Amino acid sequence: MSADVTKTPSSAPTRGPRELIFETGSPAARCFELPPLDVPEVGAEALAGQARTSAPALPHVTEVEIARHYHHLATMNFGVDSGPYPLGSCTMKYNPRVNEDACRLEGFAGLHPYQPLSTAQGALELMVSLADALAEVSGLPAVTLQPAAGAHGELTALLTFRAYHVANGDARKRVVIPDSAHGTNPATVSMCGYDVVTIPSNERGGVDMDALRAALDTDVAAFMLTNPNTLGLFDENIAEITEMVHAVGALAYCDGANMNAIMGKARPGDMGFDALHINLHKTFSTPHGGGGPGAGPVCVTGALAKFLPGPLPVRLGDGSFSLVWPERSIGRVRSSFGNFGVLVRAYAYVLALGGDGLRAASEQAVLSANYLKERLKGAYPLPYDRTCMHEFVLSGGKLRKEHGVHTLDVAKRLLDYGFHPPTIYFPQIVDEAIMIEPTETEGLADLDRFADAMIAIAAEAVSDPDLLHGAPYTTPVRRLDEARAVKQPDLRWRPAAGE
Repeated sequence: MSADVTKTPSSAPTRGPRELIFETGSPAARCFELPPLDVPEVGAEALAGQARTSAPALPHVTEVEIARHYHHLATMNFGVDSGPYPLGSCTMKYNPRVNEDACRLEGFAGLHPYQPLSTAQGALELMVSLADALAEVSGLPAVTLQPAAGAHGELTALLTFRAYHVANGDARKRVVIPDSAHGTNPATVSMCGYDVVTIPSNERGGVDMDALRAALDTDVAAFMLTNPNTLGLFDENIAEITEMVHAVGALAYCDGANMNAIMGKARPGDMGFDALHINLHKTFSTPHGGGGPGAGPVCVTGALAKFLPGPLPVRLGDGSFSLVWPERSIGRVRSSFGNFGVLVRAYAYVLALGGDGLRAASEQAVLSANYLKERLKGAYPLPYDRTCMHEFVLSGGKLRKEHGVHTLDVAKRLLDYGFHPPTIYFPQIVDEAIMIEPTETEGLADLDRFADAMIAIAAEAVSDPDLLHGAPYTTPVRRLDEARAVKQPDLRWRPAAGE
């Protein structure tokens, strides 16, 4: 444990940010030297009405000052290279650097989406091979790589469902989702023109079968389910669920955000799902966060293949590769063919691990999560005490009720211990939720350090609640007004009057 985190609020050190780049340097400093002008100088009359009346407010710094400034900003940021990042539902795991080397090869990085296909055969082969691998992992034979993120994959899958129903002359109106669903699920349903029907979870964290049975009728277009779900639990009734959905002519969609727990172990297609999106930027270890880039390929049954967005890369009979449009395609959902650099990274990951390696990654992710769950459930209530998959959800409700300490306080205090906080307040069906996903890339020593920190914070909440109310103490900036930052963001620096 760092000595810093044991200090009281009054004595804990703070590490303030450096000066703004505008506040460094000197008026005479510069980081470039222009050669003498070797063309006629433009006269003032030619710039009439266009010339500035005052010098631009630019920093006057040297090259080394610029380098140090941005290096310092980078060190203030926290990422998977800084330490454990147990962000439940988001799978923030280490990204092997070989993937970065692969996507920067000139034959991939220098491609243009409109160059002749004969000059892009390697890229097309990569996409076809990646699609084949995803089809094998998912148990669903047809794949589009176009969607740019998980939510985009959801939208693509549901638009494909809608096209299927329309082609069958079936005007359905509703989509059913569980109360543990990702927030993007109901948003996607509304964007596709359907009404959302939400059903509750049962006492074991799975789908309430009676509620599902009551919600299903011939007006339902689809049932959307994350499996394993956002509680980190595999639904024990999954085969019966998909049978019930199909019995009324509806389609079953799997939100594949949590494939990190089951790849190589269980296939959604074998469970009866008709479509699945896979987050390559989570399960297949490509960069994630900061708004992108991402990739959310969609895998579907053969019956839905003709509705997929196009064009699709295909292998021709002569061994070459080309692009084809599915017979009743919903059209493009993304310019070009998706975020190609992310696809390259994911394929490099698949080749490096192979089938056995992908399965081992899932096994390690599940083992790590269950290890942490067992270590922490004595310090924080565990609403659903059963074997979890890759993540689990604790509750901070007891700390709030007995000591006035909220989950947000726990998350902020964890920063002082050198860890990025887990996801909090989601899923909303758990009071003061703390959602933890260690991933398969963390070693036992870091898992124990994280568990020790969480247990120590739970003890601090009892002995000194105000310590947590004021946290963090050791970060570059202290606790911010997050609500105001969302409602009144101030994203632009403005010079003071007269500068």
